[in-house]
Amino acid sequence: MITGYSDHAANERTFLSWVRTGIAVIAFGFLVEKFNLFLRTIASAAIGERATSFGHLGQRISNYEGLLLIFGGVALLVLATTRFVRTARLLDDPAAHPAASVRTELILCSALVLVVASYSLYLAF
Repeated sequence: MITGYSDHAANERTFLSWVRTGIAVIAFGFLVEKFNLFLRTIASAAIGERATSFGHLGQRISNYEGLLLIFGGVALLVLATTRFVRTARLLDDPAAHPAASVRTELILCSALVLVVASYSLYLAF
């Protein structure tokens, strides 16, 4: 029997949920990139060369928002792996360790909320 099996199982479930979230963010980034490519293709077919020179801020941002989501998802995967390994080592250590702060999770959650809110506003207008 593994010592502290329930703690290790909980650590692994948390890791897998972070991995699932990272993969979902990467997939959403690919979706946004393909959707932007589709919109540019339709616009250039409909109104010609002027479609690529809209010039407003939304068009310039839309070129990079999918890549930002893809790289953000990759960063989530790296962070999840690092935290999983660190927590597994701390669980195996017989010494008592204080609980880590939740600052990283709050920053990531805030960043994801800002990205989703900004993309929602972009699609609304």
